[in-house]
Amino acid sequence: MLTNNAIAYNLSGFLSPYPLLATTKSENAPIILSGVLMSLVIIYLASKIGSEIAKRLDLPPVLGELVAGVIVGVSALRLIIFPEGGFAASDSLVMSALQILNQLTPEAVNSIFDSQSEVISVLAELAVIVLLFEIGLESNLRDLKEVGVQAVVVAFVGVAVPFAAGTIGLMYFFHVAAIPAIFAGAALTATSIGITSKVLAEIGQLKSKEGQIIVGAAVIDDVLGIIVLAVVASLAKTGEVDIKNVFILLISAIAFLFGSILLGGIFNKTFVALVEKLKTRGNIVIPAFIFAYLMAFIGNAIHLEAILGAFAAGLVLDETDARNELDELIKPIADLLVPIFFVTVGARADLSVLNPMIPENRSGLLIAGFLLLVAIAGKVVTGWVVFGQPNINRLAIGIGMVPRGEVGLVFAGIGTASGAIDKPLEVAIIIMVILTTFLAPPFLRIAFGKQEEQPIT
Repeated sequence: MLTNNAIAYNLSGFLSPYPLLATTKSENAPIILSGVLMSLVIIYLASKIGSEIAKRLDLPPVLGELVAGVIVGVSALRLIIFPEGGFAASDSLVMSALQILNQLTPEAVNSIFDSQSEVISVLAELAVIVLLFEIGLESNLRDLKEVGVQAVVVAFVGVAVPFAAGTIGLMYFFHVAAIPAIFAGAALTATSIGITSKVLAEIGQLKSKEGQIIVGAAVIDDVLGIIVLAVVASLAKTGEVDIKNVFILLISAIAFLFGSILLGGIFNKTFVALVEKLKTRGNIVIPAFIFAYLMAFIGNAIHLEAILGAFAAGLVLDETDARNELDELIKPIADLLVPIFFVTVGARADLSVLNPMIPENRSGLLIAGFLLLVAIAGKVVTGWVVFGQPNINRLAIGIGMVPRGEVGLVFAGIGTASGAIDKPLEVAIIIMVILTTFLAPPFLRIAFGKQEEQPIT
């Protein structure tokens, strides 16, 4: 994060009418801005090209953004790289170009590289908050009541089985330390609502019994996944596993999330009344983001995660009368920010750690294969816990829970930023996300086959 002093220095480069009196660091402010702008140009180009190619291949656009990030990142073109990966300014083509254009010393270009990377990282962090706020808005609580206990059972099994199998397996078979193993296990828990819903709609099964159970369970999965993420991310900060601390964090996360929802009825009336009184542009979206950022701040302040607060804010505002209009207003903001997160996650992934020709990398490949196996099997088994539905397509339900999509990337990105996972484990998680996202849509179509749509009874 940029400190107040850093921000002041950066601003002074623009505001000072006497550049000769400016400090060395403030003199570099316009060059830092140039680096940020060029990085954003690369990120947006990569995001759009990747998502368009994925769309034309009938794949989720987010997958294209991730792969595009890998291409422009440390694994290929090295246009977008970050110093925390052990890289220097000389490794970045963007920084090398700026150094030549501005005749910078090595010390100056390294300082610019650090500052520019901080700005992009902060934008990516804001993008995660916006993404989870949007996911919260899409997680309709009314849908949970309609699907009942079937979706609840599927969701709990779909979280518990891969989390337990992944964590224990990594510790037992690969001797991974407890906290990284827990973080990787947590990354296996989520299900992508967006990807699953899109495929179900395309094959005419969104309103079938299986479709309703899948979507309802995916919504609950998101709630459980965010709670799990809040717990393990907080554990990563302490550096140790404390059962008492885990219990306190879990209770705090649940109390914060559901307390926010219960108080939402009071806030909803206030929010609607405020929106009706405001007459200028942004009368809906600005109050909504004030609430989202405030909830994110509270979540962070009580040693949970900011994203949990943003998610809770989305759930609360989903119940307001302004929900449909707010959904439409959030989309262009998310379109502007969220690709920064996805591309930077891909850009940070150093795929060279999975080169089998290097002996020390072979464990990373084994971990990736293990995580993929657990990711698929841990969700497919959920179809067989559905009860009281003799003609239900259990395989379709299980496969529908498989894709991790954008939620899995949130886990990987936050795990890396917190220092909880190393490069091989990070890339193994991202490969798991990519492959489950690739494999689930075609296999879901195969599982349903030519089955006709079954309305809910």
